[in-house]
Amino acid sequence: MLLVVDAGNTNITIGVYDGDKLLSVSRLYTDRGKTKDQYAVEILEIMKLNGINMPEFTGAIVSSVVPEITRILIKAIKQITGLDAVCVSVENSAGLIIDIDSPTQLGADLIATAVAAREKYPLPCVVIDLGTATKISLVDEGGIFRGCAIAAGVGISLKALAAETSQLPAISLDAPEAAIGKNTITAMQSGTVLGTAYMLDGLAVRFQNEIGEKVSIVATGGYSSDIVPHCEKDILLDPTLLLEGLKIIYESSISS
Repeated sequence: MLLVVDAGNTNITIGVYDGDKLLSVSRLYTDRGKTKDQYAVEILEIMKLNGINMPEFTGAIVSSVVPEITRILIKAIKQITGLDAVCVSVENSAGLIIDIDSPTQLGADLIATAVAAREKYPLPCVVIDLGTATKISLVDEGGIFRGCAIAAGVGISLKALAAETSQLPAISLDAPEAAIGKNTITAMQSGTVLGTAYMLDGLAVRFQNEIGEKVSIVATGGYSSDIVPHCEKDILLDPTLLLEGLKIIYESSISS
């Protein structure tokens, strides 16, 4: 079995593969203050909840955009499985060519989703990750990562509105019936949900126009199911895209 771990700024996603079958997906809150032992205990508890037997693991891989906890997670995995986890990086990216100004600055999460999109979807492909940040990437017809756009995530935007304004409340992430809000809550929902949806539509069009080719579009991340249904473009939802990318990268690393 393969343990795949993605550490994001808000959550740590933990997946377990048995061959090509994804057995479980669980999440922990990202806490930069936790120790190796604390993460080890929490991962063990998650495995027990899901009926996963730790000695059956034969491999592990970690992607992280939180440098403070990357080594801590790797050590925690070593403690509970005895395995040295593969760590996703530009040098360990299943042969993904990265055509940006500073390839070493590309986040491990963007590497993993690009690798998965390259294998699963028609190219060129626009890859949308709606997580803590909203990230829209392009993998071109040759499977090359060409760059991305990054905006504040849906959750960050809502928290900022509620925290930095005197009269705007915290709201649920529901789409209003109309774009023209008739009260504070529906106006905020329109701006957040529909505004993000139209941003995604617009950037996908801009990407397509810049490369001069029709693109496929896939979306992943915690907010994707809330936003994508309100987009006008044909966008495929793939909630486990990043985890599949980690699996592909792991398999590439052990075969090379």
